[in-house]
Amino acid sequence: MTEDEINEMLAGMKTTETAETETATEEQSEVIPVKFEELQAVNPDVYAWITVPGTDIDYPILQHASDNSYYLMHNIDGSYGYPGCIYTENMNSKDFTDNNTVIYGHNMKNGSMFAQLHKFEDPDFFDANREVVIYLPGEVLHYTIFAAHIYDDRHLLYSFDFTDPEVYQKYLDSIFSTRDMSANIDKDITVTTDDQIITLVTCIGSQPNNRLLVQAVLTDREAGAETARAAAATE
Repeated sequence: MTEDEINEMLAGMKTTETAETETATEEQSEVIPVKFEELQAVNPDVYAWITVPGTDIDYPILQHASDNSYYLMHNIDGSYGYPGCIYTENMNSKDFTDNNTVIYGHNMKNGSMFAQLHKFEDPDFFDANREVVIYLPGEVLHYTIFAAHIYDDRHLLYSFDFTDPEVYQKYLDSIFSTRDMSANIDKDITVTTDDQIITLVTCIGSQPNNRLLVQAVLTDREAGAETARAAAATE
């Protein structure tokens, strides 16, 4: 499939409904506007969906069981080549309970995949756009962006044991104490070793040995219902 064909297919896998819907127990579940069953029929490695309001980032997240670089150069239909997929590595769990879940995507010249993370290098854009939403089958996770900065290309999960509170704290301290004037860091947000963060990673065209990191802390985790099931519960 071409990139345009893939994008057209993905557009059909997500609805625009976002309103909350009453469940049979009269509790409110946030609507999950993603057709996970249909996505997983295309590729069972799909396990989540990421949306970054203020950008065009609106994609499934995949994870290959054994080849951590597979989706760097494979598309959702298994074809080889760009743009690849938004993906995590198998060192991270698929339930986003790790202290740091690292999510990768290409910096495509046409602005697709994670290219628009570079918008967060603009201080005004950073101040105005601070949300990341991740959908799982049955859950909706809300994150608040607290950092956008350039980092070297070391592999974060190999370099830091985020399960060690001392290591995790030192890593967080290094972010909030950076003297990099180009970094956008919200020091009014408190992130502790009890928090779970996500790190969105993409390349920098002019700096092959560096990466742009956009980091966000989990602020809310809610039960959710996929659109069709949520609608059925109200009938």
